[in-house]
Amino acid sequence: MASVSYTGGVWQAAAGVPGRISAPRDYTLGMPEITMYTSERCPYCTRAKRLLDAKGATYDEIHIALSDFEARRRIAELTGQMTVPQILIDGTPIGGWDELSALERAGELDALLAA
Repeated sequence: MASVSYTGGVWQAAAGVPGRISAPRDYTLGMPEITMYTSERCPYCTRAKRLLDAKGATYDEIHIALSDFEARRRIAELTGQMTVPQILIDGTPIGGWDELSALERAGELDALLAA
C-alpha cells in the first residue's frame, strides 16, 4: 500500500511511505490485472481486500489519503465514484465493496478473476 497523489496528470507515490508492497505479478498465468483504491479507516476496503485475498487474487492497492481531494477527483474520472474502495479489473471499473460482494453472491466473481 502506498500513499499517492495526483499531480500534473501523473499518479505519484510518496517516498518512504511504509506499507504493503505488492509482489510483481506473473501475467503469464492469465490472472487479470486488479487495482484497488483504498484509504485509511475504511472497513469496506478491508472487506474487499479480505475477499480478494480469500480468492487468491493478486491486486495492486493504491492508498488515497482522506484529505487528497485531487486524487479522489481523478478516481471519479476513472470510475464515476469518489468513494473507496474502488476496484478495477483489467481496467474496467466494477465499483466498490457492495458491487464486489454482489458479484460474489451472484457467483460471477470467480469468472472475472479467472479471465
